[in-house]
Order: sequence, then C-alpha cells, then structure tokens
Amino acid sequence: MSPKPRPADCCSPTLAPTALPRSERDRLVALHRALGDATRFEMFRLIAAQTAPICVCDVVDRFELTQPTISHHLKVLRDAGLVTVSRRGVWAYYAADPHGLEVLSRSLGLFAPARLAETG
Repeated sequence: MSPKPRPADCCSPTLAPTALPRSERDRLVALHRALGDATRFEMFRLIAAQTAPICVCDVVDRFELTQPTISHHLKVLRDAGLVTVSRRGVWAYYAADPHGLEVLSRSLGLFAPARLAETG
C-alpha cells in the first residue's frame, strides 16, 4: 500500500529512529520489561540505593511477598543485567550492576530526536 500524497503545507516529514541491531533491541526490551513491574521497579530502586550489596533477607523484609516470589523477581532483574548477586555462606547479597545502570541510562537517549541525541 503506497502512502497518500502529502499536501505541500502539511507537517514535516517524520524522522526515522537511529538503527538498532536486533540483539541490542532485545536486550533493551528485556531490561525495560524487568522494570515494567512495580514490585521489581521498587526492588531495583532499593538495591540501587545501597552503597554496598544488600542481603536478600533485607529485601524480603521490605516487601509483603513470599520468599519464592521475591526470588523470582530478583532472578528477572539478574537476567536483565540490572543486578548482580554474590554468596556469603547461605546468604545472597544483591547490588546494582554498574554496566546495567549504564545501559539503562544510555537507552533513554534512544527516545530523543536525532538532533538532540547528537548534541547530548
């Protein structure tokens, strides 16, 4: 189907977004999808606000959810590359992944007009 002719006095032509490789797009979609759940969003905010890794027991104490549900949400955040986990004995400690924070921050520039993205 061909586009209808545009009147001469109509709005400006649309700009195409910057090309994005499929693998990068899929990674960014997973990252944003992980934060699209209110509970995971708040868990990530809690973890990212810490200056040192936070024990999973402290995460469990903050939410009115069962431990398996919290573990599921933390796994989604890990799989999206937003948090890391380390073990100390029987306890798991979570921290914001610096690379994930950088990817998240850079991804917001994908929504800016091309002329703004180039100057920023």
